Amino acid sequence: MTRLLTVTDLHVYYGSVHALKGVSLEVAEGEVVALLGANGAGKTTLLRTISGLVRPRQGEIRLGDRVITHLPAHEIVALGVAHAPEGRRVFGTLTVEENLTLGAYVRGATPEVEETRAWVYDLFPRLRERRRQMAGTLSGGEQQMLAIGRALMARPRLLLLDEPSLGLAPLLVQSIFRTIAEIARQGVTILLVEQNARAALRLAQRGYVLTTGTILASGSAAELMAGDRVKAAYLSGRSALTS
Repeated sequence: MTRLLTVTDLHVYYGSVHALKGVSLEVAEGEVVALLGANGAGKTTLLRTISGLVRPRQGEIRLGDRVITHLPAHEIVALGVAHAPEGRRVFGTLTVEENLTLGAYVRGATPEVEETRAWVYDLFPRLRERRRQMAGTLSGGEQQMLAIGRALMARPRLLLLDEPSLGLAPLLVQSIFRTIAEIARQGVTILLVEQNARAALRLAQRGYVLTTGTILASGSAAELMAGDRVKAAYLSGRSALTS
């Protein structure tokens, strides 16, 4: 398989705090790869570094053959990397449709953008129903749909998803994960950060387990599900493998 994302020996600091300590990973085109670990393990930092929001002190990030390590975030988006951040961070005083339009800012106003918006509405019919509604008045689940939809408006080759199930009821989590699976089936490569390890590994082909800024384990989803290292990376096995 063709490697789409290659991260090599990545070191990130927040002041004197060494947040990522030599992290290396790969994501092939068409894969869903899960990034697992407890709170504070460095998962969000890794996604923010890949998307250009945090600068590494050492290491390299490649998208295909292109080194993107020190590119500004908007250039990384233009190259095909979109990020749906933890906590959704929708623009509450803008409508659903205006939020989606902002997601396509690097593409300009083109017919292809309207096609992408129609695709997002097909993935998330609730957003079509709410398209004139202020984003701040949406439910938590609807805001998560909007955060993912806004990222998809960039028509990414690689989608970075940070905790898409956070704070959602179980039925909504199932719905969100079904849609993520559909996005993957339609050809978008996904790097998924998720506290619900069992749900993530059901969706992903492979995964990495991160603990205190280092990769503890990696392997196929089946291998990680069957092993003990996922459980060891969390405060308890129960919190790691919630259903």
